[in-house]
Amino acid sequence: MTDHDEAAAVRPLTLAWVTRHLEAGERIVRTEALHGGITAEMRRLTIATRDGGTRDLVLRTFVNVEHAEDWLSRETCALALLTGTGVAAPGLVAVDPTAAHCEYPSLLMTHLAGRTVLVDEGVEGRVPLLARQLVAIHAVRPAERPRGYVALTTADTVVVPKGADAAAWAAAIDVIRGPAPPYEGRFLHRDFQPGNVLFDVPPSRPAGVRITGVVDWAATSWGPADLDVAHCSTNLALLHGPAWGLRFAEAYEEAGGVLAAAASERRYWLVRDALASSEEVRWVSQPWREAGRAELTTRVVEERLDAYVTALMDALS
Repeated sequence: MTDHDEAAAVRPLTLAWVTRHLEAGERIVRTEALHGGITAEMRRLTIATRDGGTRDLVLRTFVNVEHAEDWLSRETCALALLTGTGVAAPGLVAVDPTAAHCEYPSLLMTHLAGRTVLVDEGVEGRVPLLARQLVAIHAVRPAERPRGYVALTTADTVVVPKGADAAAWAAAIDVIRGPAPPYEGRFLHRDFQPGNVLFDVPPSRPAGVRITGVVDWAATSWGPADLDVAHCSTNLALLHGPAWGLRFAEAYEEAGGVLAAAASERRYWLVRDALASSEEVRWVSQPWREAGRAELTTRVVEERLDAYVTALMDALS
């Protein structure tokens, strides 16, 4: 077995566990660290098969993560649920949520073709695809509902960026002081954003871009469709500019999605997610820079968040 880089090396107990879940005669011939995740280590494992070919698996490892067992349990349930639904997600191979066999809680799953695309070029074509994919996710009707959504941000935990529009942020914070609006529950990904969506972009025909899969189902929840839409909107605003954050809700409705009827209710969810990002700018922007968006420094992302919150308050007032 060869490692693509030092970070790709699989720990001994975990390696033995993975090996036990391979087919007879198979062996790991290459490992590669996958970058872009925030909470977990990701590795791509190339497996030599008995017929002389290869296949790939993905190993997801939570190292010293407080809620790893809960997240892995939810992801396991989600992957099982999504089998056969038309929503392309990894297939479950094995899971060790309590680290009974591995050094740390781990998940082994099939590898999906495609790659994340975070560049500005072509965003106008990807946004409708993202919207249609999210509508399909929200159409899933699980026999057993996942846990209700969790929104940890409060008016007291929001971090107002330096130099931000004080009046706009004060008004936004007032929005989330009130109770959450009533909603019709939907199956939520809860972290649906470009970093968790894989695309196939033909080099000779960029306009033929298509989504090949959605990954990272650890936060699967039950809640308002508006919350997933708001989360993707915030990420688009920070990645590509506030206008794309505002555009995504429109694209979702154009794709057949249904959002809260009242403008005040839509504003609540959009504002809540934007303010939640204020507490995580540093952690959110780092994997984007590692993926090639070097210009997205913490300060630049803070400025975009400020512009987006201001735009939300102006557009929805």
